[in-house]
Amino acid sequence: MMKKVCWFMPLGLILFLTVIIGCKEFGKVDQGRVVAYDKEKGLCTLIRDTSPDPKNPDYSHLPPVIYEIPKKPAEMGPEPKPGLRMKLDTQNRQITIFDPSAQNFNIITYTLIDQKENVEKENSLVFDKEKKQPKKFPVVDRDKKTITIYSKRQKILVTLSLPEEYFKRPDYTWDAGDEVRIYYKQEGKALRFMNISQTDIFKK
Repeated sequence: MMKKVCWFMPLGLILFLTVIIGCKEFGKVDQGRVVAYDKEKGLCTLIRDTSPDPKNPDYSHLPPVIYEIPKKPAEMGPEPKPGLRMKLDTQNRQITIFDPSAQNFNIITYTLIDQKENVEKENSLVFDKEKKQPKKFPVVDRDKKTITIYSKRQKILVTLSLPEEYFKRPDYTWDAGDEVRIYYKQEGKALRFMNISQTDIFKK
């Protein structure tokens, strides 16, 4: 969903300035999950988040949106990691992925092998305390036909099984791409690019 707001200004100040000089002076903000990133061409493709609730994103907007990344390095945050997993529905045991070839979503029902809930990012199941870094997910075992996924937002660690045909897909199919926030004035051209997944905006 395109948001006619100014980057990270307080809402009260935005409303005040909007009355004085008009919102169009500030440009627009877009946000979504990255499904493709071409560093050489400077292009980032994302599925727009259409939900007004940041705690419950809805990555269902089609077609995907393509942005040119900022020309100035200072306006560009960490490079985004692409992924094709849009939703992990543990209640209905379904995983939704974006299929680049079909340019559409694919909802797949899986067989549950194991599920652990309330798994914080510092938990030893997902964090290597010796190396002091997060463990790499997803873990795709093509011999056992299982995939282990960790959703940091949902705090869920799931091992699931899928039909053999799905194991021909690349590993990043089952990974969630980084969420990014883009400020722009001209459609398709980012003036500022923030990688929300890799940037702590509250860090002092």
